[in-house]
Amino acid sequence: MKINILSATDRPGSNAMKVSQYAGKKLKERAEVEIISLRDYPFQDIIGGRYADNIDSVDEFNDRFLDADGILFVIPEYNGGFPGVLKLFYDYLPFPKALKGVPVSLIGEAAGAFGALRPVEQFSQLLTYRNAIIFPEQMVIQRVNESFDMEMGMKNEKQQKFLDDQLEKFPEFVKKHSPELVDL
Repeated sequence: MKINILSATDRPGSNAMKVSQYAGKKLKERAEVEIISLRDYPFQDIIGGRYADNIDSVDEFNDRFLDADGILFVIPEYNGGFPGVLKLFYDYLPFPKALKGVPVSLIGEAAGAFGALRPVEQFSQLLTYRNAIIFPEQMVIQRVNESFDMEMGMKNEKQQKFLDDQLEKFPEFVKKHSPELVDL
């Protein structure tokens, strides 16, 4: 089973990447994992709204991203929503087939008190539109700079339990909802 993790920002040194790396270490106990960052997305090739064009660099990135049995999105909160680069990436995924029937999970992180609850809810609507299968347990990390440690995870024991539960149960969810994995 393969799970891809998307660090859903192009910001250098982002907390989303730190959380993605932590989640990747935990998920590697149960699945093959690849961390993909929007820092590596070929944004320069889509300038000017090239939606109808066949763009090799975008196709390659999308193929790499979609080559998974399940996907974990790690989404930061920027200005009360998810990063604009995440929407641009989403808009260039093949429509309507991308994400259809794909098990997905979400972790939000923010410097503020709501822990990216808004962006996770907003992006969940887009995932529902694309017919993704959303894992019901979602972690939102509040005050990420104070509450999260890249090596140890959440500093609060109860919050760590929530994060551990999500990362432990998501691979089983993927297995249950991926037809080619059901008999494994």
